Amino acid sequence: MVGAVSAAFLAGAVVGPMLAVPGIQAWAQEGGRAETYRLLNLFGDVFERVRAEYVEPVTDRDVIENAINGMLQGLDPHSSYMNPRSFRDMQVQTRGEFGGLGIEVTQENGFVKVISPIDETPAFRAGIKPGDLITHLNGQSTQGLSLQDAVEQMRGERGSTIRLTIRREGEARPLEISLTRDVIRPQVARFRLEGNDIAYIRLSSFNERTEGALRQAMTTMRNQAGSNLRGLVLDLRNNPGGLLDQAVQVTDDFLDQGEIVSTRARRPEDAQRWNARPGDLAQGLPIVVLINSGSASASEIVAGALQDHRRAVVMGVKSFGKGSVQTVMPIPGNGAMRLTTARYYTPSGRSIQATGIQPDIEVLAARADPNAATRERDREADLRRSLRNGTTEAVPPPPALPALNLPAGVVDRVVREPAEGAAAFDPTKPETDHQLQQALQLLRAVAAAPPAQRRAQR
Repeated sequence: MVGAVSAAFLAGAVVGPMLAVPGIQAWAQEGGRAETYRLLNLFGDVFERVRAEYVEPVTDRDVIENAINGMLQGLDPHSSYMNPRSFRDMQVQTRGEFGGLGIEVTQENGFVKVISPIDETPAFRAGIKPGDLITHLNGQSTQGLSLQDAVEQMRGERGSTIRLTIRREGEARPLEISLTRDVIRPQVARFRLEGNDIAYIRLSSFNERTEGALRQAMTTMRNQAGSNLRGLVLDLRNNPGGLLDQAVQVTDDFLDQGEIVSTRARRPEDAQRWNARPGDLAQGLPIVVLINSGSASASEIVAGALQDHRRAVVMGVKSFGKGSVQTVMPIPGNGAMRLTTARYYTPSGRSIQATGIQPDIEVLAARADPNAATRERDREADLRRSLRNGTTEAVPPPPALPALNLPAGVVDRVVREPAEGAAAFDPTKPETDHQLQQALQLLRAVAAAPPAQRRAQR
């Protein structure tokens, strides 16, 4: 997630433990500097050896950029170096338009792993699925490629083609899929009325257009439904996140007051906190937020805040668990670095890093198959070098959230998994979306309850 986080993270340096005896402290600092210089000499020796003896000529820029990227990627899965071209691409993407295939990806065991395809893009239409491993691009292995290099290869001019080799769990053989690149303008807010009484909004990502698109969607549906509107489903499934400020604004749209999210960095003085301002876009209507294992980062900020304030019922399955903030730091003339600078915490003080948001009501998208050999989809905690959760013995976990204040019997009517023999999920047919249908049922049950009991999410 690209965080709107203060540049204060760049200021100052941490030398290490401050010892009480000045002489020992000075010696420790000098010893640390000497070790640093020795390691820098080691880097210089390796650099010169590569320049002189590698089997093919290499440019100094390529070697240095690879070294920088290795340093950052060795920290955690989300820190990386962006050369000038990659930095420009990132800026274009956060504005809501870029050229390529429309896939949100991460890296695992040297391969590129799909977090989720973006709605209505070449990848989405070709059937790319969350969890797919991209092992080859145009027949060339992705093993050993940096994530940024792989992303650059998948981007390109509209109309150009690329062949992906996919390894998918449950498939005996790799899949070969040819895709034609397009200009990706993801529709960040897809919306419709369900039954003329429930507003449905799906947010596919958090870029600069998200909050504005959300407001437009709510205005349109309120004009269509008038006084018939009885609730809202906010669908954040497979939403990989994006801009922190957009997550804050979207959450603020549904809260009148209170904390939205806070961040805690390496130094206590760099902690930040965002609070809600008066004004509820849904005007008090009950809300269900849908999440799944592809809901990450900014999506988890929204779901966690609305859950902590009991403004919404969170339904679905546990989210991805990316609870860290990445700050993009431009390097004049040389691109930028994306560096993990903080963990974020929900209003109740929960760190969801590597744990995720647990839904208030678990509802599966498909029937559990006891004979299936496939394992649960990977989450943040499964990524190599992922940060640990911010909760420690010194910082105990926050108290449990208060129980849902729903009308009697409403939760009991929610069905955890589709009925045996139910139709397979088809994105074009909402009636096959079991999680959505359970959300609609819950909202209508809350709306039908006597006024004194309609305190579901307040």
